[in-house]
Amino acid sequence: MTTALPVIAALFMIFINVPIAVALGAIALLATLLAQGTGALVNLPLVMFDGATKFPLIAIPLFILAGSIMNTGGISRRLVDLASAILGFIRGGLAMVNIATSLFFAEISGSAVADVAALGSILMPAMKRKGYPAPFAAAITSSSASLAIIIPPSIPMILYAAMSDSSVVQLFVAGIVPGVLGGLTLMALAYYYSVRYKYPVEEVFQLSRVWAAFKAAWLALLLPLIILGGIFGGFMTATEGAALAVVAALVISFYYRELKLSSLRASIVEGGVQTAVVMLLVASSALLGDYLTQAQVPQNLAKLISGWTDERVVVLMILNVFLLMIGLVLHSAAAIILVVPIVMPLVFSVGIDPVHFGLIVTLNLAIGQQTPPVASVLMTACSVAKADIWDVSRANIPFVILLFVLLILVTYVPIVPMGLVELFYR
Repeated sequence: MTTALPVIAALFMIFINVPIAVALGAIALLATLLAQGTGALVNLPLVMFDGATKFPLIAIPLFILAGSIMNTGGISRRLVDLASAILGFIRGGLAMVNIATSLFFAEISGSAVADVAALGSILMPAMKRKGYPAPFAAAITSSSASLAIIIPPSIPMILYAAMSDSSVVQLFVAGIVPGVLGGLTLMALAYYYSVRYKYPVEEVFQLSRVWAAFKAAWLALLLPLIILGGIFGGFMTATEGAALAVVAALVISFYYRELKLSSLRASIVEGGVQTAVVMLLVASSALLGDYLTQAQVPQNLAKLISGWTDERVVVLMILNVFLLMIGLVLHSAAAIILVVPIVMPLVFSVGIDPVHFGLIVTLNLAIGQQTPPVASVLMTACSVAKADIWDVSRANIPFVILLFVLLILVTYVPIVPMGLVELFYR
């Protein structure tokens, strides 16, 4: 029990709004000092440095910057226009445009919060003008953005790969089928509510409008083809793909002549700030992870649960419940950094594929982004839509249930996430 006290103390400090990185670092420092004495303190800077200098983590600021450039450079707006031209003739078409654009935008930005901030500022006001209730607009924007974090590239997947020594590329491939399946079911649910509540039809389908929107957006459509094609084809790593995403977004935005130097500077500053937050989290969590490893907390947890049951189905259920609870109180980055090193020995001991488990972790945290008190993506959507969080949460219940059903499917039907991985990499 005493070995679990640092984790409990860290969770308590986070719950009372101590900055997460500060809480993790302070608890790790105190626990190491009490357990090993002052002599161990000289190694702590090296532990932090080593934890924060993993090569895959370089992709995080690059994908954040690429998404920000897309938004300010006119790329996001053109993607919205194309999706609207294709789907706008369907009842509730603007809601479907919201989902489709979120899934596509996620293929470059890799961040659910960036997705909501960038596209939500365009789509949610448009939905409200067309007669959609603000809570519904915010709910569908928030849920589709969280679903999009399992579609490559995904910042939570990059963090998971770094924490678990898994293949980033295989994680990306594993997210494709669940992501597309989840997007289609979200669209079906949006269509059901649109018919039920008589939400508007945007306009009559016109092939000329689709062609005009395609001509305006075709360069933007090349972005995921180039980036993901290069990564999946083995021509580049995910980190190199992130660098290419920035270069491609810059070139396309300058071609559109909508990117100003002031906007570019703001994008770089925003990317730097978000990166600093994540990297400080990584560095401070490395301290706690080092202490927990020294105290053999992960190994003891694996032995405890394995001694109780070695049934994979039951262990997966326990891990899902645990991750759902963690997702209620921690942001996805903090949850991955804190939890994954602890549970990986258990995952290996019962024979769960680490890539499969990565999808399970990511989907659990996607649901956590929709459930207060933390609900980082939901909060962002409410802020952009100027809607009450509890009204949005009620409207969001059916979409969260759908995400939960997708989680169960991914957990207990491994062919859904792992089929493409087995086909191409094993």
